[in-house]
Amino acid sequence: VNQILLLLLVLTVCAILYNKVHQVPSALKNETVDLESPEEMEEEIPVVICAAAGRMGAAIAAISSIYSNTEANVLFYIVGLKTSIPHIRRWIENSKLKEIKYKVVEFNPMVLKGKIRQDASRPELLQPLNFVRFYLPLLIQKHEKVIYLDDDIIVQGDIQELYDTKLAPGHAAAFSDDCDLPSTHEMVRSVGMQNTYMGFLDYRKQAIRDLGISPSTCSFNPGVIVANMTEWKHQRITKQLEKWMQRNVEENLYSSTLGGGVATSPMLIVFHGKYSTINPMWHIRHLGWSPDTRYSEHFLQEAKLLHWNGRYKPWDYPSVHTDLWENWFIPDPSGKFKLTRPDS
Repeated sequence: VNQILLLLLVLTVCAILYNKVHQVPSALKNETVDLESPEEMEEEIPVVICAAAGRMGAAIAAISSIYSNTEANVLFYIVGLKTSIPHIRRWIENSKLKEIKYKVVEFNPMVLKGKIRQDASRPELLQPLNFVRFYLPLLIQKHEKVIYLDDDIIVQGDIQELYDTKLAPGHAAAFSDDCDLPSTHEMVRSVGMQNTYMGFLDYRKQAIRDLGISPSTCSFNPGVIVANMTEWKHQRITKQLEKWMQRNVEENLYSSTLGGGVATSPMLIVFHGKYSTINPMWHIRHLGWSPDTRYSEHFLQEAKLLHWNGRYKPWDYPSVHTDLWENWFIPDPSGKFKLTRPDS
C-alpha cells in the first residue's frame, strides 16, 4: 500500500511540474500582443540631412519643418564633420527638437582624397558634406529605402508622401526633372539658369561626347533623393560616382563655373536614363538663384517642399521668400548662428 501511495505521489508531482513548464505565462502573452501592435510595427522613415559648420541653422530649420508636419515615425540621420557635431547636438537637445528621433553620423572627408578637383571660383561647392549623398549605403546601413535632403530646404507636406514615392524596378534613386515645372521655365529664362546637361558637362571633352548623351537632355536636381539601398549597392553606384570624380580630376570634365558644380555632374552621368521621378510639387526649387525673381505666394503655399538652391540662401541677405523659411527656424541657444537681415 505504501509503495502504491508513493507512486501516486510521484505521478502527481510530475503532472504539476509538466503543466508549469508548458504553460505560457500571461506576461509573455501580453508582450506578444504588444509586439504586434501598430505602434511597434510602424515603418521607420530615415531622413539624411547634413549639418555643415556655418550653416547649421539650415539643417535645424529643415528638421523642424519635417518634424512639425508629419505623424510618421521619422529617424533623422544628421551628418557632420567631427568639429561641428558637438554644436548640433547642443542645439537639438536645448530646443523643442529634443523630442525627435535622431542619430549623429560623422563623415570622414578622407574618403574624398584625390577625388575632388580644386576650383577657386566657387569653393563652397567643394565642401566635403556636399558629397555625403554619394556614400549613403556606407552611412545608413539598416534601411532599404532612404530620403536624402539638402539642408537649404523646407518641407511643408507630410514626409510620408515623399517616402512613398514609387521607384521602378532596377532604379536606385528618384529625382526631380529640371524640365517638369511650367513655373520653373519662366524663372530659368529670367535668370539664365541651365536645365539641361549642357549646363553641367563640358561637351568639348571627348569623354563627355563618348557618353552619347544629348546636351539638350533635361537634367535633374539631386538635392532631394529617394533612394533604394539594395539597388544602390547592387549597381555599385558609389564606385561609379567615384570613377567620374577621379576622371574629372584628371581631365576637367566639369567644373563649378558651369551650372551645377562638382557634386551634381557625376550623378547626372551615372543615373542618366536610370532613375524614377519625384512628384514635382515635392521639389519646388531655384528659390536661391536670384534675389529678385519670385514665385507666386499661392503657388508656394501649395508646394510640399521648397528648395533655395543657388547662391542666395534664406538665412542670408539678400534672398527671397525668407518668411516661409523663418517659420521653421529655431534660434541657436549658443548664439553662434545668426540670421543676416537688412537691419542686423
